[in-house]
Amino acid sequence: MLDTEILIVDDEKDLRTMIRSIFESAGYTRVWVAASGEQALALMAKKMPGIIILDVMMPGMDGFELLQEIRTVSKIPVLMLTAKGEAEDRFAGFELGADDYLVKPFLPKELLLRVQAILKRTYPEKSRIVSLDAAMVDLDQAEAIKEGNRIPLTAKEYSIFEKLAGNANRIVTIGALCQTLCGDIWQGYETTLMTHIRHLREKIERNPSKPVSLLTVKGLGYKLVVKEPKK
Repeated sequence: MLDTEILIVDDEKDLRTMIRSIFESAGYTRVWVAASGEQALALMAKKMPGIIILDVMMPGMDGFELLQEIRTVSKIPVLMLTAKGEAEDRFAGFELGADDYLVKPFLPKELLLRVQAILKRTYPEKSRIVSLDAAMVDLDQAEAIKEGNRIPLTAKEYSIFEKLAGNANRIVTIGALCQTLCGDIWQGYETTLMTHIRHLREKIERNPSKPVSLLTVKGLGYKLVVKEPKK
């Protein structure tokens, strides 16, 4: 979430600077600013941000007009800022497709919480649980879960499994897996890789000598067979 690109659109320089500082202090690393609706559209023509914080009252193209333009091309979430608290303004923003509304002045914490809530609704995190035939692997905890037991993965096992899970149901070459373990100079590590694969199978397979989840593809590499998540 902290790498989400945020676009702040406000004609007041001090407010733009303050809002940008709020997000950067919270750990957000990609925060853009625009002083007008026209400048915002020019930025968005190059790359669409993940969320827009948009002031309503701006000279020239105001926030409502800019929101209308945005909604013709994108459903990107928009949080609107205004110095007015009238219900009519909020209704107008929501009717045009705003995701939330915040009245100025506001507390930094409230702004952060509102944006975080919008981002969670709009971009729900993918599950970090990988389901296999006889086990599950919790990537966040670096653990295999088999027969009710949690079995920790070593750092090397985790690196191999993460690489395989990121290419689930596809062949990952021996070279790519060795490179994950050792970097660019990986020749000669094939035997070490096989040892880690064997230990992984002991943790995730019902019968490690007859694997059905972590398969060897002779002459090429390995493939992780994952189960589709239940809908």
